[in-house]
Amino acid sequence: MTTAADTRVVLYTREACHLCEDARAVVAQVCDSSGARWREVDIDSTPELRDRYGEYVPVLEVDGIQQGFWRVDGARLARLLA
Repeated sequence: MTTAADTRVVLYTREACHLCEDARAVVAQVCDSSGARWREVDIDSTPELRDRYGEYVPVLEVDGIQQGFWRVDGARLARLLA
């Protein structure tokens, strides 16, 4: 199981979100290639996350810093993980 301590990439998503599906595929591919650990968090799991991210999902966080939302650029993510 991947914990927050050893995870570099967090992808905040929600169910039935086509942009989230696209982002998940990009994050999985880039992280698999780089060896970086990642995890996915459903924003609807807590009111705090739902209030924080609302309609901005997917949201990408790398090393605790929000790097973007809606679309994940695989080349940019790879550079951030290098």
